[in-house]
Amino acid sequence: MRPNWTRLVAVLAAGTLLAACGQPAKPSSSGVGDQDVATGGRLFSTADSETAKLGADVGPGVFPRTVTHALGKTKLDKKPTRVVVLDSGELDDVLALGVTPVGMATTAGQNGVPSYLADRVKGIPAVGEINNLNLEQIAALTPDLIVGSKLRANDLYPQLSKIAPTVFSIRPGFPWKENLLLIGASLGDETKAVGLLNDYQQRANEVKASVKGTPKVSLLRFLSGNIRLYGNLSFIGVILKDVGLARPANQNINELAAQISKERIDEADADWIFYSSYGAGPSADEKAVTSSGLWAGLGAVKAKHAVPVDDSVWFLGLGPIGAMKVLDDLKKYLG
Repeated sequence: MRPNWTRLVAVLAAGTLLAACGQPAKPSSSGVGDQDVATGGRLFSTADSETAKLGADVGPGVFPRTVTHALGKTKLDKKPTRVVVLDSGELDDVLALGVTPVGMATTAGQNGVPSYLADRVKGIPAVGEINNLNLEQIAALTPDLIVGSKLRANDLYPQLSKIAPTVFSIRPGFPWKENLLLIGASLGDETKAVGLLNDYQQRANEVKASVKGTPKVSLLRFLSGNIRLYGNLSFIGVILKDVGLARPANQNINELAAQISKERIDEADADWIFYSSYGAGPSADEKAVTSSGLWAGLGAVKAKHAVPVDDSVWFLGLGPIGAMKVLDDLKKYLG
């Protein structure tokens, strides 16, 4: 079962502010927080100012370089070619940037990796699960870069950084764009990362123009013993905002999610409901809810606007490849 994200976000945010006061980040001309002149500027917005401060001290493609990240500074003498990724977001990011990792952490989702990436990662060895990493397996792969996040693997950073240069974002999820830029900075591929996000925003604009009317969209997710309505501080919440889609008041919140019970499923109602279960297949809670009279009485269900979606894309994607697939789904259903 996943950690209590809302509580963890609050703790990490406080720690980040303290770190920022003691060691202020100074963005460089090629840092994550700056305009990239080579691509004509950025078309996209970012969601997390702290992550946006992180980046490299030299221009795109230049090595050696020092990358400022969530747990300090990491020097990279040359462009990394043997990358180990510690979560699904980093996996999506490096693949989008044209890098096939030599090792990856797995999730509790289908096949251990997001389903939409399964064909791209055949043959890549696993290095444990995201919450149970195997350091010996990581070391055996002789990586020259390890990428992950403070939220997932903070306590293992000292050991990981002894194996190879390690770059950590603050957390996965809503800063997914900034995290891509940070990995781009680690690989010397800042320009490519900006280009991917510009392409994403152009596609988001196209989807926005195709949406019929002004629907409110509800995001419902079933976890083990936990039912959530997702808010703005989530991967999918950021995408909905980029498309200009309105949210019900109980989800238009600057939090990851709000928890509800099966008896309060009416709080999930909206013009459209997109829902999924974490893990392999519909959860027991999803089956119980979607077969209940309360569910059948929801306006979205009556209008046939309650849509099951791929959890590994909508909630575990956490990168530009997954984001583009979410946009395709939104276009299909709302366009």
